[in-house]
Amino acid sequence: MNPEILKKLSQITEEEQEILDGRADIDRSLYMDGSRDVISGEKLLDKGKLIAIRPHTRFIAFPEHTHDYVEMVYMCRGSTTHIVNGERFRLETGELLMLGQNARQQIEAAGEEDVAVNFIVRPEFFSSVLPVLGEEETPLRHFILECLRGENESGYLLFHVAEILPVQNLIENLLFTMMEDIPNRRSILQLTMGLLFVQLLNHTQTLSFSSGEQEAVMTVLRYIEEHYMDGSLTEVADRLHYELHSLSRLVHQKTGKNYTELLQEKRLSQATWFLHNTDWNVDEIARAVGYENMTYFHRLFRERFGVSPRQYRNCK
Repeated sequence: MNPEILKKLSQITEEEQEILDGRADIDRSLYMDGSRDVISGEKLLDKGKLIAIRPHTRFIAFPEHTHDYVEMVYMCRGSTTHIVNGERFRLETGELLMLGQNARQQIEAAGEEDVAVNFIVRPEFFSSVLPVLGEEETPLRHFILECLRGENESGYLLFHVAEILPVQNLIENLLFTMMEDIPNRRSILQLTMGLLFVQLLNHTQTLSFSSGEQEAVMTVLRYIEEHYMDGSLTEVADRLHYELHSLSRLVHQKTGKNYTELLQEKRLSQATWFLHNTDWNVDEIARAVGYENMTYFHRLFRERFGVSPRQYRNCK
């Protein structure tokens, strides 16, 4: 990380100095309204702002709490220990933790060399980010975006991305933009966050999940991405040591769609990519995405997009 950014984030804050001078508990008035254990965005965000950053307060443990915003925690140096929904883990240097609004979090006391920064993000901020991600809509993309935007409100996503240079660069760019008074700051933040999401979507193999069920569903969605031509839910169930019916029910519960519907979404999404980026004829594309019955493919495509594959290609 840029030494100047790290130096600024490492400075002892007024709150931390009070703790070093003997304060035994966090100052709830800085974070919460009344007796509720909910950290309030109103306390941390300037009026009208949708995103802000603040260094994580060291030298004291944070009791269990939730947030009324989406929180992203980036570990700049050292490590911190978190307990989220009863699960304990360490956030190491270069890793990124994203928390849904109802995730219950505790944080053990950090030392002076443990420097983390919290991104406080209103869910509506992400609406301006989505156009950066392009048009392709796949089940995997949709599932991750729900988590990133906090719509999967009770869980968390932990990205082990310390070795992913583009992710590290984009997070550093976000920090620099938010710490400096530069022109077009809002547009830069939106574009940079969008690019960060693109990179995170490209590195889903780095993810840890808040539950075994969430991880199982993610495995199914990754499998569809890689085996949309000829894959089967039975094969995934065998890999995961799940009973087929139980996995099918879980996928529907977490995504709102069954395996066949998710598979068709991916196949048709891939078909649109081939229509835009190759000169293959429609029958070749249908076979490339797993359909041997051309009539069936044309019917599904028209139901999804309202036009035939040829019309879709010609109108783009």
